[in-house]
Amino acid sequence: DLRGISLVTDYFVICSGLNVIQVGAIAEHIVEQLEQRGLRPLQVEGKAAARWVLVDYGDVVVHIFLQREREYYDLERLWGDAPRVDLAAAIEA
Repeated sequence: DLRGISLVTDYFVICSGLNVIQVGAIAEHIVEQLEQRGLRPLQVEGKAAARWVLVDYGDVVVHIFLQREREYYDLERLWGDAPRVDLAAAIEA
């Protein structure tokens, strides 16, 4: 939850895949599912290499990493002062 911390977005969703095919598939699935709900991304970056794919929805930015890149860039540490949100619990609520 980056509200009050970042001027760029309200939330980061950070996840990882085991290989570039899985990273690309996760990104495609997110885009497809949200398009079915009428939401289109403002920007998708990194899909060709699929090592770190960023899907920008404005208020929510989704980062899909290969595990090695996730550990290297360590966004969780960079934004460590932001409270974490349990996505499953938030969806249920």
